[in-house]
Amino acid sequence: MRATGITRAIDQFGRVVLPSELRRVMNVSSGDVVEFYTDPGVIILKKYEMSCLFCDQVEDLIDFEGKKICKDCLAKLKKL
Repeated sequence: MRATGITRAIDQFGRVVLPSELRRVMNVSSGDVVEFYTDPGVIILKKYEMSCLFCDQVEDLIDFEGKKICKDCLAKLKKL
């Protein structure tokens, strides 16, 4: 993890504005969804990418009973 030197205050509603420099570098735009991860004393934001439930692949996803699964993992499941 790398420090940026950029700080922002949290407002009275618990919101914080992501600096435009970081949004540009990380390719995050208005309306994009982000995920939150935590470690003791740390909050991490990551741009959300839909991925396979089993292998985290992000391409060739299909919907299987409300979950996203890649074609490779679906083929493996069919063999079971």
